[in-house]
Amino acid sequence: MAARFAALAALLALAAATARASNDEGDALYALRQRFRDPNGVLQSWDPTLVNPCTWFHVTCNQASRVERLDLGNSNISGSLGPELGRLVNLKYLELYRNNFDGEIPKELGKLKNLISLDLYANKLTGEIPKSLSKLNSLRFMRLNNNKLTGSIPRELAKLSNLKVIDLSNNDLCGTIPVDGPFSTFPLRRYASKLTQLTSRYCSVSQRMFCRMQRH
Repeated sequence: MAARFAALAALLALAAATARASNDEGDALYALRQRFRDPNGVLQSWDPTLVNPCTWFHVTCNQASRVERLDLGNSNISGSLGPELGRLVNLKYLELYRNNFDGEIPKELGKLKNLISLDLYANKLTGEIPKSLSKLNSLRFMRLNNNKLTGSIPRELAKLSNLKVIDLSNNDLCGTIPVDGPFSTFPLRRYASKLTQLTSRYCSVSQRMFCRMQRH
């Protein structure tokens, strides 16, 4: 009897913990919705009165009812990305491409240790690339191209040993392209011809330099 009671108590505790986590993720997503302008009603199903966000459109959960995918690409949404994204700690795919998001990339994205794909391309994001993104050790795809990002590529990104694809083209970045880690395997000659421009000529690829990402 005691063993059964202990097992039941453990199951109830696990269910309560899962519910709390789901509610926290739902609160985070609804806070994001409050930041966004959504003329097409894409986020209409994001109802904070529901038990968890797993029934919301464009949100995918795992078997433990934790949010692991957010698909809002090409949805005509505008507004700023908030620190609430950092509360989605089980997120694997963040797909926010081809919208009208502005403001800076939240440094809180560095908390998403399970993130595999970060797609923020074709928005109006400004500011520097956060160094905190170097903490995303599971990241394989980082596409931040076609924004208005400034500053240099953080050298810390060279720590991302699992990174397979990175696209930072068509921004306003300056500085030195890192040469360590995943950057050492990229075809920099072709990459630089896409990224670099110094007045009327390209910078030297051998120096791993680029001066400004072109906009087309």
